[in-house]
Amino acid sequence: MPLTDAQWARIEPLLPDRTPRRGGRWRDHREVIDAIAWKFQTGSQWIHLPEKYGNWRGVYNRLRMWAIDGTWERVLTTLVAQADAEEDLNWAVSVDSTVVRAHQHAAGARKKCPYGFGQAAAVGAGS
Repeated sequence: MPLTDAQWARIEPLLPDRTPRRGGRWRDHREVIDAIAWKFQTGSQWIHLPEKYGNWRGVYNRLRMWAIDGTWERVLTTLVAQADAEEDLNWAVSVDSTVVRAHQHAAGARKKCPYGFGQAAAVGAGS
């Protein structure tokens, strides 16, 4: 689902300049964000990105570059702060007290001797 105009108006000022460091022209940021959203909403592989979003490598590289340079963190932090200031967030805390027991072998229990002697064979050998 593409970004609405209202969503784009909030995100656009938080994104880096559209001029690439080297080489040609960048695809529009809005199209790239729509492509990233499509990928994660569908769970599809990058290579199956529809042609309307352009080359999947370009979209993936922009996603990765924005993760490295802190763009995504800055966008998330700013949007959460804005939503909190407008009282648009419901801060609900949920605590789950369920206990799940692990199997004895997964929990690091002592292993029996493969010959069936147990711990007695190891103790008897040392005395």
